[in-house]
Amino acid sequence: MARMLLYNGKVYVSRGHFEEAVLVEDGVISAVGKSEELLALAGPSAELRDCGGRTVIPGLNDTHMHLMQFAQARNQAQIMGATSIAELIDICRRFAEEHPERVTGGLLAGGWNQDCFTDSSRLPDRHDLDQISTEYPVMLIRACYHISAVNTRLLEMLNVTEDPRFSERDYGVDENGEPNGLLYENGSNIAQGIMTELTSGSVRQDILDAMDYCVSRGVTSMHSNDAGSSVMERQDVFDLFHEIYNSGEGKLRYRHQVCFDTPEQFLDSLENGEYARQAELYPEGSWLTLGPLKLFKDGSLGARTALMSDGYVGDPDNHGLEGVSDGQMERFCSIAKDHGIQMVTHGIGDESIRRIVRSYRNGFVNGRNTLRHSVNHCQITDHEILDQIARDDILVQAQPIFLNYDMHIAEDLVGHDLASTSYAWSTLQRSGVHVSYGTDCPVEDCNPFPNIYMAVTRKDLNGYPEGGYFPQECVDVETAIDAYTLESAYLEFQENEKGRIKPGYVADMVVLGRDIFTVEPDEIKDILPVMTMVGGQIVFEG
Repeated sequence: MARMLLYNGKVYVSRGHFEEAVLVEDGVISAVGKSEELLALAGPSAELRDCGGRTVIPGLNDTHMHLMQFAQARNQAQIMGATSIAELIDICRRFAEEHPERVTGGLLAGGWNQDCFTDSSRLPDRHDLDQISTEYPVMLIRACYHISAVNTRLLEMLNVTEDPRFSERDYGVDENGEPNGLLYENGSNIAQGIMTELTSGSVRQDILDAMDYCVSRGVTSMHSNDAGSSVMERQDVFDLFHEIYNSGEGKLRYRHQVCFDTPEQFLDSLENGEYARQAELYPEGSWLTLGPLKLFKDGSLGARTALMSDGYVGDPDNHGLEGVSDGQMERFCSIAKDHGIQMVTHGIGDESIRRIVRSYRNGFVNGRNTLRHSVNHCQITDHEILDQIARDDILVQAQPIFLNYDMHIAEDLVGHDLASTSYAWSTLQRSGVHVSYGTDCPVEDCNPFPNIYMAVTRKDLNGYPEGGYFPQECVDVETAIDAYTLESAYLEFQENEKGRIKPGYVADMVVLGRDIFTVEPDEIKDILPVMTMVGGQIVFEG
């Protein structure tokens, strides 16, 4: 029997309750208590780890990210933070010169944001990207991953005006009606799938490297939307992760969020595919699990594609872009209900969230949300939407780190009144809604501590504004940690075995370099782990 004792620590058990030591046996917490008592209980064969008085919290569980895109992004041109289109071009040119082996199939990168451009807020187009290369395809994805710019070479390969997969809303045109190199939502996804095939390189090793980074930041579990996304073919993603975890190389717990283009594809998987073989392929206790159906109802606020009831300030006729239609959503809900499958739906604009909630209600079992359907993001809301989410017991997956950018644009896009009731995750939590946290990495870094800082202070990473952005929505540190641990476990039906440091729960824990409960709130974002444990195994020490 493998035993490990963490002692001489400040162990966070639950709100306001701390102990000193944790005894782990075969990957499960067997006792929590005083160091002296557990040292005697551990026995001479136990591995002893002196925490040196440091704070120990449960492992942090990111409820929405895209690990494969993050793995790719770490080895691409780093365009996030570019302050102009000219700088975008320069970064990509230099990357191609310094890493010619990485652009033999084309150049793919993500992270630009026109709101960060200091000279002009226009979007880059094909003529701009042609300055990077006209010989190989180039695709630069906006930070939100809902709009992309491509060069003329890739436009020619895509043939957007003839390919039946593209509708007119999937691409932009110039004054002559010709494709201008901007791709939206579905169009961007199609192009990214092609570019991934051309530039994939060593995907498996990139994923393992990305996992190393995640555990170094205290992430012990993730809910990741890779299967059925634009990165690789759905079954190829499933097979790749089975290979990683069957070989014992997975560093943390991974839960699939799975996309399907049509209800028929979803139904086929339930009857003949991965879901039909779930018990066989994902045995109990595995670190790899098959999770919910993932849908997209709209786009993003920064891209002006979030679905808005009254449009955008200064552009009232722009109501955003709808992803899955109401009719398809009803069909997905019906299939999920019949097969007992949880649903997670991307909803950012107020109109998209309103429609998601309405569709979910039609798919409840015996009038209740027993399948724990969830709204992912849940950003732009009014009082009516917030009240309805609470009444229907719908879960919410929030990304407080989004405020680092969104607080600077929200009022300009949706107005003060609507902004004041948006990003209202504390209101939801106080109303009894199960709110869990994630980062949507690589839209943001998967580091949990800036995310927790943002939830606690409602300030951007530069400390603005001094009192916090609509500070009535700030939460305390305990609430933020619970949202990252116990509430994240609740989302995956594991709240009785995960997300707490107590006997019978899995031994997923993080030892912090600084005490998150006593540092100044502005310093939370700078905290880093010194040790991360998953299932009783130390997967990071620093």
